[in-house]
Amino acid sequence: MGAFVNPLRSLILAAAGNDVIRRAVATAPVSRDVVRRFVAGETTADAIGVTRELVAAGLTVTLDYLGEDTTDSALAEQTVRAYEDLLGALADAGLAARAEVSVKLSAVGQLLDEDLALGNARRIATAAERAGTTVTLDMEDHTTTDSTLRVLAELRRTWPWVGAVVQSYLHRTESDCARLAGAESRVRLCKGAYAEPAEVAFTDALDVDRSYVRCVNALLAGDGYPMFATHDPRLVPIIDARADFHGRKPGSFEYQMLYGIRPEEQRRLAALGHTVRVYVPYGVQWYGYLMRRLAERPANTAFFLRALTSRR
Repeated sequence: MGAFVNPLRSLILAAAGNDVIRRAVATAPVSRDVVRRFVAGETTADAIGVTRELVAAGLTVTLDYLGEDTTDSALAEQTVRAYEDLLGALADAGLAARAEVSVKLSAVGQLLDEDLALGNARRIATAAERAGTTVTLDMEDHTTTDSTLRVLAELRRTWPWVGAVVQSYLHRTESDCARLAGAESRVRLCKGAYAEPAEVAFTDALDVDRSYVRCVNALLAGDGYPMFATHDPRLVPIIDARADFHGRKPGSFEYQMLYGIRPEEQRRLAALGHTVRVYVPYGVQWYGYLMRRLAERPANTAFFLRALTSRR
């Protein structure tokens, strides 16, 4: 297995912030067709339609209204209202029991003011409670980790079910898992999708995987509800084995996978009685999300490039 940080991954992550490349991708004739594989669409109606299909297939859903690094309070307010509309639509469609929302604090004002982000997150949690569902706070790059965990702690004073996300590529994460996995808690474990310095993150894929397994054990040993986000075919049986060791039955933890990636595996696990949650992004701000998905898996990159260069 090669290094976790490689030239292709670094190049793709750099492209995520390049406006010239963004415009080229957005205007390519087949881009939208490719994006649809990974993104539900741009509207609330699109998100509800995909959620309904996934729920009918025996899956659960977490919905992410795409947007991040907001430095405009008006855009942060727009994001909050989009989540409020989405949560109302989930309740109206009878889907709230099977679908929750994921929120990036940077999209609701974290880079402007942490208190602003906390207030906006409270509004979303209030709307989720009214709809009969839950909220998970996505984790972003390491510079926001402490701020995100502070906001999480405040939200959990009122809503102990607000979910946390931890990333196994960070050195700190094993201890974070042990601290966050208290009674009633929900914690999603993923590998991580941002370019991070070696001072704070493992840079070799094997080290990231070993950290992931240590974090699996920490979460399963806790009193909370672990949510294991992985597409790695080697990790799923390891998680199963560790769950058995810790006396965890299906339903006391869940698997999570991204929309458009390994859908057959999602359905296979659900057929075995596991809770499988599909992370479904939607909205017009899809470019940065797509670039990180491509950076995570070379197969995604090849798929996308073939589509961009093919003729209709």
